[in-house]
Amino acid sequence: MGQRKRIYLSVPHMGPNEETYVLDAFRSNWLSTVGPNLEAFERDFSARMAGRHAVALASGTAGMHLGLRLLGVGEGDTVFCPSLTFVASVNPVTYLGAKPVFIDSDRASWNMDPSVLADALAEKARRNALPKAVIVVHLYGQSADMDPIMEACRRYDVPVLEDAAEAVGTLYKGRPAGTIAPLGVYSFNGNKIITTTSGGMLVSDNREWIDRARYWSQQAREPRVEYHHVDVGYNYRMSNVLAGIGRGQLEVLDERVAQRRAVAFRYRDAFADIDGIELMPQAGFGFHTNWLSCFLVDEGKLGVSRDALIAALSSEDIESRPVWKPMHMQPLFAQAERFGGDVSADLYTRGICLPSSSSMSVEDQQRVIDVLRAAVGRGR
Repeated sequence: MGQRKRIYLSVPHMGPNEETYVLDAFRSNWLSTVGPNLEAFERDFSARMAGRHAVALASGTAGMHLGLRLLGVGEGDTVFCPSLTFVASVNPVTYLGAKPVFIDSDRASWNMDPSVLADALAEKARRNALPKAVIVVHLYGQSADMDPIMEACRRYDVPVLEDAAEAVGTLYKGRPAGTIAPLGVYSFNGNKIITTTSGGMLVSDNREWIDRARYWSQQAREPRVEYHHVDVGYNYRMSNVLAGIGRGQLEVLDERVAQRRAVAFRYRDAFADIDGIELMPQAGFGFHTNWLSCFLVDEGKLGVSRDALIAALSSEDIESRPVWKPMHMQPLFAQAERFGGDVSADLYTRGICLPSSSSMSVEDQQRVIDVLRAAVGRGR
C-alpha cells in the first residue's frame, strides 16, 4: 500500500502562464528588481483594484511598514489594530517605535468591531490622545464593515490603512477590499489565494505616496549617477522574476476565488446535519472569497472540542489550525491597551481552519469531511 498523502491547509496553485512569464525574465536577463514583469504586474493589479496606484514589494509586511511610514507613524505614537489578526499586521507598528492598541472583533464578520472602534476613538479624543492611524484587517477573505469604520475615523481625522493581505479578490459593497481607505496592502505569500511565493503590494489613490514608497523600497537611492542618499530606505522591492509568477496568478484570480468558495460551501453542506459546527459568517455587505474555510465549534452541542478535532485530523495526516490567536493574548503584547470584550478570544478558542487549497480534489476534501464526521460520532 502506498504512503498516505498529507493534506495541507493551503498550497500554491499555478495557472498556465506563470512559467512563461518567469522564463521570459530568465531569457531576457531581467532578474533584479526592475523589468517588464514588474511593470506589467503593477499595471494589471492596479486595473483590478479600481485604478489605484500600486508598487510591488517583497512582502505584505513591507507594505504595512511603508504604509504606516507614509501616514507619519513614529516614535511614541499609538496605532489602533484589531486584536484578531496575524502578528504581521502589528509588527510594523513596533518597527516605527509606535505602540499598538487593540480593538475587539464583531461576530458578524470576525473583523474590527465598528462600534468598539467608535467608542475607543471617542474616549481617546476626550484624553487628547487620538491614535496616529487605524489598521483595519480583512480576515480570511472577508471584508470588515468599512463604512462605519471610515465614518468614525473621519470624525476624528484619523487615517486608515487597510490590511487586505488575506483578501485579494474580496469585495465590500462592490468595491475591492484594500481600496476604500487611502492605503491598502496585499500579500502574495505561498499560502494566499494567489501567490508570488513571497511578495506584496501597496496601493493608494495618492500617486505621490506610491512614488515615495517605491523610492524607499529601493534603498532610497537618489536619481543620480553615483549612489547618493538623503533618506533611510529598505530592500523591499519585488523581483522581476517573482512578478512574472504574479502576472500569471492574477490571470486566474477569479477562478481561484470560485474554487476556494466551492471548497468552503462543500464543507458547509457536508456538516449541515451536525449541530455545533458552523461556517464563518458570510457578511451581507461584501463578497467573501473564503480564502480559508473557517468554522466555529460549539463544544457543548458538538460534544467535541476544537482542539480534539485538530488532533483527530492530524492523526490522519491532515493539517488544520486554530484561527489567529489574538494579539492581546500574545506575550509580545501582554501590556498593550485594548478596547472591547472578548469576542476575539472566543473566536480563537472555538475557531478552526480546515484545508482550503484551490487545487484540493473532491476526493481529498471528502477524506477531511469523513475524518471530522467520525471524530464527532457522525461517520457515514
